[in-house]
Amino acid sequence: QALLQESGPGLVKPSETLSLTCSVSGDVLTANPYYWSWIRQPPGKDLEWLGYVAYDGTVYYSPVFSSRVSISRDTSKNQFTLRLFAVTPEDTAVYYCARHHVDQTPSLRSGPSKTTGRWGQGTQVTVSS
Repeated sequence: QALLQESGPGLVKPSETLSLTCSVSGDVLTANPYYWSWIRQPPGKDLEWLGYVAYDGTVYYSPVFSSRVSISRDTSKNQFTLRLFAVTPEDTAVYYCARHHVDQTPSLRSGPSKTTGRWGQGTQVTVSS
């Protein structure tokens, strides 16, 4: 089955850009009809969906983060990336990448749950000076 793994710096300074990579094995980003998401969980808070890139390359962002988030993919490396600009300490969280079937995307947008989809183990990112 598909395996997903997040990687990137664990510490980012305020005002800088948070950049993470999700490496996918056992599946391809172009597999129809799957969507590839970035999701995070701040300490003591619920999961927050950031956005996804679909199998056809279409990107959609959560309105909460759309002004400062960018998701892209590199099909040659079977990786997709997250960039979150102008971070503050409120962006401190565990960041996950995940794969969902198209039928699960409405619930994903409204409130992610680890009971659906395939998830990476997550990576802790702390925003601090």
